[in-house]
Amino acid sequence: MAIGIFGLPLSGKTTIFNAVTRGHAETASFRSGSSQPNIGVARVADGGLDILAEISRPKRIVHAEVEYIDIPAAPEGFGKTRGIGGEYLNLLQRCDALLLVARAFDDPSVPHVQETVDPYRDTATLQLELTFSDLAILERRQERIASQLRSARQAERDQLTREQQVLGLIRAGLEEEVPVREQDLPSEAKPYLENFQLLTAKPLIVVFNIGEDAIGDVATIEAEMRDRLGRPGVGAAALCGKLEADLAQMEPEDEAEFRESLGAGEPGLDRMINISYDLLGLISFLTTGEDETRAWTITKGMSAVEAAGKIHSDIQRGFIRAEVVTYDDLARTRSIAEARKQALLRTEGKTYVMRDGDVVNFLFNV
Repeated sequence: MAIGIFGLPLSGKTTIFNAVTRGHAETASFRSGSSQPNIGVARVADGGLDILAEISRPKRIVHAEVEYIDIPAAPEGFGKTRGIGGEYLNLLQRCDALLLVARAFDDPSVPHVQETVDPYRDTATLQLELTFSDLAILERRQERIASQLRSARQAERDQLTREQQVLGLIRAGLEEEVPVREQDLPSEAKPYLENFQLLTAKPLIVVFNIGEDAIGDVATIEAEMRDRLGRPGVGAAALCGKLEADLAQMEPEDEAEFRESLGAGEPGLDRMINISYDLLGLISFLTTGEDETRAWTITKGMSAVEAAGKIHSDIQRGFIRAEVVTYDDLARTRSIAEARKQALLRTEGKTYVMRDGDVVNFLFNV
């Protein structure tokens, strides 16, 4: 899973990036107009893997991971271009979800690009940037379709006409400032959406980068954010980027102690991952054995045979059955043999719908 982080200049988005990846990216380089993105990988915390490793004694433990891409601001700055284009657009299009950082802290030494601090205004500005980008993509495609129709044969003409109609529906919604994720579109629109990777179709996480003086007000701030920004496919959170980035560099025990003393709550990394999983409809299943104990990320509702394909296509192709036990049951019984003895190990077929925390052994023959 890849998440693209973007925001207005001096919003603290690179600081947020450092907080959620435990990274050390230089924030000053982005102020000076660096064109290279920061890319970091965050490990999804899962204490269950450690318990399973105690049972299986594997050679290695592999956590699920989330890739974060910190998009550099355009030379003229997001919010002024009326659309995101070029390499910045390509970077955002490859992401599964977007993380919008809006500045909500006062700092006279770091002037705001809009002179005043208003995170709701900045959020609206950046969402319009996404909309303008999508409209530009659709407009270019519709112009090309109009050109192709002049010389197309009947079969091709019918296909192009259907595409033109679907794109017209999407465009009309965008012109009314309705993001694609909220539009009620026909099923035939799905392949076009997958092809164009429109930005307003992607799940969006809005993060207000607050100051340390507002840490005690996080619950109130987030309640207001949910009330004003809550929409389908949109998550909201308030983080103190500077504090989170500092805490992320500490040893886990020291970090936990400081968080408790400051009332800083759950680590920003964990919060972002939880919100991302919820928005994208993701769950994890586990495999464990002598070689490896591992968490695998899949979509809610995925069948056993589809989940098997996440491990290897041969397992999906030769799928026979799946042996499944819940993590809680295996952690309690401490062995597969004991779980089987207590009738807690189930045999499931191809159509079994995977559940979060399933511990699975796929049997296959190729």
